[in-house]
Amino acid sequence: MIPALDPLTRAWRSPQGRTGALVLAAILLGAAVGPTLLPDPVAQPDVIGEANLPPSVAHPFGTDHLSRDVLSRVVTGARISLAVALLAVALSMTLGAAVGLVAGYQGGTADAALMRLVDGALAVPRLFLLLLVLAAWETVPAAALILLIGSTGWFATSRIVRGEVLRLREESYIRAAEALGAPGGRIIFRHLLPNTLGPLLVAATLGVGDVILLEAGLSFLGLGIRPPAPSWGGMILDAKAVLVTAPWSGIFPGLAIVITVLSANLFGDALRDAVDPRGA
Repeated sequence: MIPALDPLTRAWRSPQGRTGALVLAAILLGAAVGPTLLPDPVAQPDVIGEANLPPSVAHPFGTDHLSRDVLSRVVTGARISLAVALLAVALSMTLGAAVGLVAGYQGGTADAALMRLVDGALAVPRLFLLLLVLAAWETVPAAALILLIGSTGWFATSRIVRGEVLRLREESYIRAAEALGAPGGRIIFRHLLPNTLGPLLVAATLGVGDVILLEAGLSFLGLGIRPPAPSWGGMILDAKAVLVTAPWSGIFPGLAIVITVLSANLFGDALRDAVDPRGA
């Protein structure tokens, strides 16, 4: 068995994993502390005189078309975008793990029914489903956005967990626990779930980058986090009309998306290599 923290340790030893983890940690720290040290991200001190100012000492990332500080909005947007991504991924991992554990361990009719449900859900493009639901709402609260993204992202995870459970069911310690009369719930939570944490960690880490891109795309279309709350996708949408005259208002939130997603994918790739038995 691989201890629960072993994949994280192996990923940290990898240069790409360490780089991704350190950059993600810096982004998380900035998102947690930055907004308390920077100007109000929704303040509009002088819409005429301070609009679209280039980067300077007073405004390192410049200002946008409403004279708002771009650095403050990027940092506060990190808090919003990361919170949406982390909570949505946590929800999808929980749902996917639950369905995969039940399907893999119970087998038979339960497995067939749950997997046919997953197959049907995977046949519907996730983005299309989200656009269909979000377009029907005039305003979407952040909690509802998290619920929608999380509840539509667990299908592939359930198949990964099911495959691991089907493999683990043949292990001798599982057979021994069943022979000794251990209840199914104990086997699932004591033996099966801990040994599926490696693939779950990989899926969750890679899923964070996917959700950040998804939330940014929805916000860019006007269907995600609504103004005046800053989000990276919404900032790029706001900058669309002034990209030629004030490109910094769209470049910096775009760079934030690229760096965060790249870091998450680097760490996720290192985790995947750590979990893969062929790489051990």
